[in-house]
Amino acid sequence: MSQDIDYGNLMHTAMRGLIKQVLTDVSNTGLPGAHHFFITFDTRQPGVELADWLRERYPDEMTIVMQHWFENLTVGDEGFSITLNFGDAPEVLYIPYLAIKTFVDPSVEFGLRFESNDDDSEDDISEEIADSAPETEDEPHQDADIVSLDSFRK
Repeated sequence: MSQDIDYGNLMHTAMRGLIKQVLTDVSNTGLPGAHHFFITFDTRQPGVELADWLRERYPDEMTIVMQHWFENLTVGDEGFSITLNFGDAPEVLYIPYLAIKTFVDPSVEFGLRFESNDDDSEDDISEEIADSAPETEDEPHQDADIVSLDSFRK
């Protein structure tokens, strides 16, 4: 048995579980209020399914926006599928949770970022949870601060 607690892997599991739960709630009841999501994912990750023309246009990573129009959000244990509109062309995407690089809800300045570490096969997670007051359209967009958990590791 290992002498160390694998906090990095435990954080991965917890943060991806949070994304799964949020998407499950949205699938069941829709997006509440001003909530909307920017989800950036690695298009090269095994299991990612998207149209060939999208893969050609976004060979490394892609950011989707879940806000005004999306359909058929189906949330599973390993990932989710969704139909999004790309210039009046509905396309079905399947995104494994392991492919997600960032998950942001700017309406409440909440964001998660999963980073790859070149020296290690595990990802490092940075997370930011800020004030829950939504921005108004008159206010300039303020980027959320991302706090790296690396500074707390040995």
